[in-house]
Amino acid sequence: MNILVLGAQWGDEGKGKIVDLLSERFDVVCRYQGGHNAGHTVVVNNQRIVLHLIPSGIIHENTICIIGNGVVVNPDSFLKEVEDIKKFKVNPDGRLFISKDCHLIFPYHELLDRLNEESLGKKKIGTTCKGIGPCYEDKIGRKSIKISMLYYPDLFREILFERIEEKNFILKHKFNHPELNKNEIYETYLKYGEKIKSYVIDTVKFINDEIEKGKKILFEGAQGVLLDLDHGTYPFVSASNPNPGGILTGMGISPSKIDCIIGVSKAYTTRVGAGPFPTELHGKIGHILRDIGNEYGATTGRPRRCGWLDGFSLNYACRITGINYLAITKLDVLDDFKEIKICTGYKHKGKKLEFFPTEWWILNEVEPEYMVFEGWMEKTKGIKSHQKLPKRASVYLEAIEKITETKISIVSTGSDRYETIILNESFPLTF
Repeated sequence: MNILVLGAQWGDEGKGKIVDLLSERFDVVCRYQGGHNAGHTVVVNNQRIVLHLIPSGIIHENTICIIGNGVVVNPDSFLKEVEDIKKFKVNPDGRLFISKDCHLIFPYHELLDRLNEESLGKKKIGTTCKGIGPCYEDKIGRKSIKISMLYYPDLFREILFERIEEKNFILKHKFNHPELNKNEIYETYLKYGEKIKSYVIDTVKFINDEIEKGKKILFEGAQGVLLDLDHGTYPFVSASNPNPGGILTGMGISPSKIDCIIGVSKAYTTRVGAGPFPTELHGKIGHILRDIGNEYGATTGRPRRCGWLDGFSLNYACRITGINYLAITKLDVLDDFKEIKICTGYKHKGKKLEFFPTEWWILNEVEPEYMVFEGWMEKTKGIKSHQKLPKRASVYLEAIEKITETKISIVSTGSDRYETIILNESFPLTF
């Protein structure tokens, strides 16, 4: 069975834990889009490991991990991440591979990302300024450079110098910024090429060969459905496609090879950066959610905006992606709330909306409609059995299933791998 795990909100849903939990039952774990702006946190034996480019399955010593061609790669960040996981006695050698067709992030991407963001002032998107967006812009504009070109030095030099001359013109005339040194970047990236060479393969051939052999593949998305470039709250979105379509282009496989899709959602909603957020809580309750849930970005450390679970947007995510099962994380964060709410729909200018709107100007004006629940006021942290959940917590989960029209297969009750409830009656994997 080949499974996709994707974020069903605005990212930061806890995908890392879910992928880590499932990985030991799969032969290969693949990352298919995004860049090192993603932050997937895994907690094993009280050790907190934050991954950015490397798939969360790397923690399991028998699991092969693939970074697909749809991911944009900063080689310096990749090499640092490899060294970081080795400190946790995780050896990736021989089982971690990068596509030769990944597009490279260069210093000019990061610099332009930051300068463009700063120039927007109050209209900032909220990018991490790690060069992800500008790299994807070059990819779409057919001006990007793939990893494979690093191994053809003369061609690489010719193309890179053309690109840097273009970027230096923008830096000088738009931002009045000093030009970048072409030779320095060229020499630096040639060295990166040698250092990452043992990890670089044709991942499209590899993954299709593995599927034909009957190996079990787990696909791991970055960000979330509502940050999808085409189906999210544009322009406050990622520069890639976290949705299932991203696998087809980002890994080079047929859609018929995906057997099951698991959407990950928190028991409430969060968002990092700018953009519409209808259920956001601006007062004391929002701050309490942030503090109890430790809602700070794994990559940037930025505080996340917090609010009640948006069931209307979650229903949209399930419908457009074909999510078969939901994994609900951080249920324990709600343990001490006397009253809990779920948004069931929006009104816009007095009219009830039938479908989630992606237009930011509409979302900024909608009025959420809520279903109110009495809090369970009992500890759920660490519970591993559905039967041991407080009755009111079960009622809350059942309401999520009804609103989203999607079964819940996994409930996370803590950050550790095994602080998890598996609902076997609804889930195709055997635990």
